[in-house]
Amino acid sequence: MSGERKTEAVVRRHFDEYGGEVVVEEQDSESPKIAKLLKAASKSGAGPGRPDFIVTLENEPDLLVVVECKADVSKHESPERSAYAEYAVDGALHYAAHLSRGFDVLAIAVSGSAARKRVSHFLHFKTQRKAVEAFGENLLAPGEYIRGYRNDPGKFRQDFASLQAFIKDLNNRLHIDKVSESNRSLLISAVLIALERGSFKRGYPAERNPRALARMTVDAAIESLREAGVGGPRIEVIKQGFEFLVASPVLIAKRGELRGIIADIDENVNSFRKTHQYRDVLGSLYIEFLRYANSDKGLGIVLTPPHVTELFADLAGVNAKSVVYDSCAGTGGFLISAMKKMIDDAKGDGKVESRVKTSQLYGVEIQPNIYPLAVSNMFVHQDGKTNIIHGDCFDKNVIARIKKLKPNVGMLNPPYKADKKRDVEELDFVLNNLECLSQGGTCVAIAPMQCALSQGGRIADLKRELMSRHTLEAVCSMPDELFFNSKVGVVSCIMVFTAHRPHPGEKNVFLGYFKDDGFEKRKIGGRQDVDGRWTSIERRWLKHYMNRRTAPGLSVNVPLGPRDEWSAELYMETDYSRLTEQMFEDTLHDYSTFLFRSGLRRSVTDDRAGRRREKPLYVGKRWRVFNLEALFDIGGTTTTPIRELEYHRRGEHPYVTTQATDNGVAGFYDHWTEDGGVISVDSAVIGYCSYQAEKFSASDHVETLTPKFPMSARVAMFLVTLLNMERYRYNYGRKRSQTRLRRESLRLPATGAGEPDWAFMERYIEGVRYSANVA
Repeated sequence: MSGERKTEAVVRRHFDEYGGEVVVEEQDSESPKIAKLLKAASKSGAGPGRPDFIVTLENEPDLLVVVECKADVSKHESPERSAYAEYAVDGALHYAAHLSRGFDVLAIAVSGSAARKRVSHFLHFKTQRKAVEAFGENLLAPGEYIRGYRNDPGKFRQDFASLQAFIKDLNNRLHIDKVSESNRSLLISAVLIALERGSFKRGYPAERNPRALARMTVDAAIESLREAGVGGPRIEVIKQGFEFLVASPVLIAKRGELRGIIADIDENVNSFRKTHQYRDVLGSLYIEFLRYANSDKGLGIVLTPPHVTELFADLAGVNAKSVVYDSCAGTGGFLISAMKKMIDDAKGDGKVESRVKTSQLYGVEIQPNIYPLAVSNMFVHQDGKTNIIHGDCFDKNVIARIKKLKPNVGMLNPPYKADKKRDVEELDFVLNNLECLSQGGTCVAIAPMQCALSQGGRIADLKRELMSRHTLEAVCSMPDELFFNSKVGVVSCIMVFTAHRPHPGEKNVFLGYFKDDGFEKRKIGGRQDVDGRWTSIERRWLKHYMNRRTAPGLSVNVPLGPRDEWSAELYMETDYSRLTEQMFEDTLHDYSTFLFRSGLRRSVTDDRAGRRREKPLYVGKRWRVFNLEALFDIGGTTTTPIRELEYHRRGEHPYVTTQATDNGVAGFYDHWTEDGGVISVDSAVIGYCSYQAEKFSASDHVETLTPKFPMSARVAMFLVTLLNMERYRYNYGRKRSQTRLRRESLRLPATGAGEPDWAFMERYIEGVRYSANVA
């Protein structure tokens, strides 16, 4: 028997042990679908593909297993994974890429013999662009593969994408049925709770009268909640919310409509919920309903994305002994994520799990149209008692009641201020939550970045009060579009406090720049973890937070007071290891394109003005930090309103705005207010910088850096590249104002005397492509 046949025998014997659970085929398949997918999958690029083994799983038809074998462990995997015929991993991934057009694929690569072998596993989901490693280095039983597959984050993303597609269709259906957005999540809540009753689940398909079915649904849901211990005024609030179902004119007029909706919810939502436990399903549904809003504005709240509620639980160190309190419960997302962590920590101890669900999770929600969602959400996650209070978290009786429960973890996403004069400040909610915690408890809150940045007024007073009574442990800047799915543009940050211990004056505070969570915007589904990056990103964030690590571009530890900016953007060191020649080339390319498009040059070239520098930028060169105010006069510009330009003819002077394209220029006029030879700075949006060689006029929020040294255009290109590298510090919540510019510094090449080496910068730019266009 040849070496490769011996390896195949190892695989064959393994799967033969599970004959009743798998069907094993070799080289080709009797399945028309599989055969079609392999039709053009030859490793040579011509003809059908013939994997060593194709394994179908009796208990999981959506998952297909493909196995490739090699006799020699040295032929297990190539560096590029592109030698499909020669290496086991390469070949397995090649076949998985073809088969993933119709299946989720588990690709297994095996090399060597029974005595000395290597095994690698990869999951390639239909909805993903590439495979990811999984399962470790041993062949497993089919049941273990199925459990791992169903619990894999990629499977969740896939199933959630399917759920989102269903939600979109359901939303359109409910819109046609004249069910308002404020009632759509309530409908699903009532149905999910009703479906928990076996009598309802068995009986609803036979009920042909729509009005009777609506009444049956509401009654079943309310009875289930009563049996769970929800009574008194609370149950009346929930019942009032659910009663719309009985009065809905379209749902009770269209025969079979409500029955069909219930069946679809059971098939799509209920099955997802039971497969992926402890996920804020109703919150996710509500967010999706908002995304597909038609005319109304939903319920007027901003729900925290599920991956962030899970991050909160990790930041707070939630475990089976935690008592968790959310003073602004919303749909209960934070409590559900906390429950998941607590149940995991219980490690199967039924008594501990029961205690967690009945007496360690508490919340308060004031809005009568949101409260039923919170209670429903906790109920369908079998919390056992549904300890959500319908009331005002600032009410003295509510505060006293919560204090008696001695919560040691607080989580909240306070309502964001819409009315600056009348609405409660977000930090007032944080103070309120902290007041209810036991001494040494941890409070994690997400709030607008402005709460962290304010250095005066009411917010600064609240920051002072917070620090006088509690310890500020961390502030983490979150992605600018974190709430994109909720149609809210607020820039936010997470704050972490230790309760009832005044902040020591010299204590370092961890500041995290947690802007990239791996999520990307998609037309269908909004912000999504498309490539599955979130798990590793969160692990890195938590490692730095737990160990208080300082890392350029990610985190810093500094002592803070109430009148300081609580944000990493101000204090964090820029990661200059990311600085490459390509970044300078991009600056020169964009500037050259601007010159050509605006007619300032008849032609442009990608030529260099001088010789290319062979050594990396940092080799053999000393760099020093220089304050911008030492290099430039920092000032504003005379604002020329766009309407005023209507009185001026088109001309030769640029009109510089806050746009981050075309060098910031939005047209040319025979009007100017500012001298050229300066760097312009957008102070309204993202802090974009550009070089203005000629006299120009400007819109509002355009600042200038006027050099205190002779600045050539090429030196300006060098400086603009570095200045735009600092743009990560600025966003809609933190403007690149003149005040902040005066505190900003740049790391520059320096002479032996410690001065900026302008001659080196000039020579360096001369060696970069497109520099011939810049005199």
